[in-house]
Amino acid sequence: MDRAELHDRAADEPGRLAELVGLWFHEAGANQALPLDDRSGVELLTTPRPQLAPPRNRYVYRPGGAEVPEAVAVNLRNRSFSIGAVVDLPEPGAEGVLFSHGGRFGGHSLYVKDNRLHYVYNFLGSEQEKIDANEDLPIGENLLLAASFDKEGEDPPGTAHGLLSLYYGDRKVGEGRIRTQPGKFSIGGGEGLNAGRDSGEPVTDDYSGTSPWAFTGGTLNRVAVDVSGEPYVDLEREAVAMLSRE
Repeated sequence: MDRAELHDRAADEPGRLAELVGLWFHEAGANQALPLDDRSGVELLTTPRPQLAPPRNRYVYRPGGAEVPEAVAVNLRNRSFSIGAVVDLPEPGAEGVLFSHGGRFGGHSLYVKDNRLHYVYNFLGSEQEKIDANEDLPIGENLLLAASFDKEGEDPPGTAHGLLSLYYGDRKVGEGRIRTQPGKFSIGGGEGLNAGRDSGEPVTDDYSGTSPWAFTGGTLNRVAVDVSGEPYVDLEREAVAMLSRE
């Protein structure tokens, strides 16, 4: 007997080996386990799944709504993206979260602190990649505060790396290199996407104030997320044209 299966007996009993192999495939077929899926963990995480709504290049989120589950939120994994918040800032002193997605074990956030724009990508809860604006926020109506990520490559496969830039309108006010994780921010029913706050566990410990770190001191009109891969400058011109028509 070899109950602990410490010894390979395949060469000693080829007939029994063939019988066990045949039995395994019989049971696998009877229980709909075929064909076998030999994809790696990264391939399983990055394979697109069926969605309730068809994917598109632009998503618009407004403050005051319920948290959007990750399964139906915009998918930013392994691609270039731009996040733009349209705000009214009557005076200095605004602070809080404009956009957040995920939580303490993975996610990213665009927020205001100390009268400047900041972006952080929380990589799997192990590293907070933070980009800060080098200028104070402007004052006015329908201002566009944005973060734009340009993917330059993957290393390892599925983990995108590139340049993340911050903008006030068409003026770049900060940049830095980041990497983005290949899988979802939460495998189960974790935290989703929010506009104007970060509910639950925060993406970063850099926020000022208290939970849910809501945006105050101005008005957040909407947040648009673009995954078309178009250059940010073109998207900004399009946004200006749209605002002029409103």
